[in-house]
Amino acid sequence: MSVNYARTRIKFCGFTRHEDIAQAVALGVDALGFVMWPKSARSITPDTLQGLAANVPAFVTRVGLFVNQPAELIEQCLPYLDLIQFHGDEPASFCQQFDRPWIKALRMRDDIDLHQAAAEYSDAKALLLDAYRPGSPGGTGETFDWSRIPATLAKPVILAGGLTAGNIAAAVKQVMPYAVDVSGGIEASHGVKDADLMASFVKQVTLASAQ
Repeated sequence: MSVNYARTRIKFCGFTRHEDIAQAVALGVDALGFVMWPKSARSITPDTLQGLAANVPAFVTRVGLFVNQPAELIEQCLPYLDLIQFHGDEPASFCQQFDRPWIKALRMRDDIDLHQAAAEYSDAKALLLDAYRPGSPGGTGETFDWSRIPATLAKPVILAGGLTAGNIAAAVKQVMPYAVDVSGGIEASHGVKDADLMASFVKQVTLASAQ
């Protein structure tokens, strides 16, 4: 499937503060990610998620990121989420059991077959492609070779991995993804967003999408 999208959607991930959410919403970001995996430096608890999600207005998607975590925890978080992001080794049968749309993150191992993955996770709303580092499920701050992404894939592509305001325009022009996902590239420190970096990132995506 080859689709020319009118614009590239933007997901900012790793929110821990109300003021950062307000800034991202003001910038027109499409989706906000909340990391529920406790080993992440940006992780939050379900109680914190409840408070943060309450500040997200209509038409902005609230995304919960999970890594090989119990179904019970995911169910606990569902009232505050619009979309689930599975960022571990979850099989499709696990991802499909919840009453929410979902996306599947894939780390770009040397031997990965994206066409096969698209077929395996056929119910996913998109595939999020991230850099591969052994022992880390994501958030490495590293890019990967974007030319490895097939020009046609049966699922929309969300591009992640080491994206910043400095490289996002090139990424959008080369990959032409459905969406892009950034966390560390818009931060002052783990879980603390930088307003200027957020604004610059959105500006570069917007300019690249219009070309």
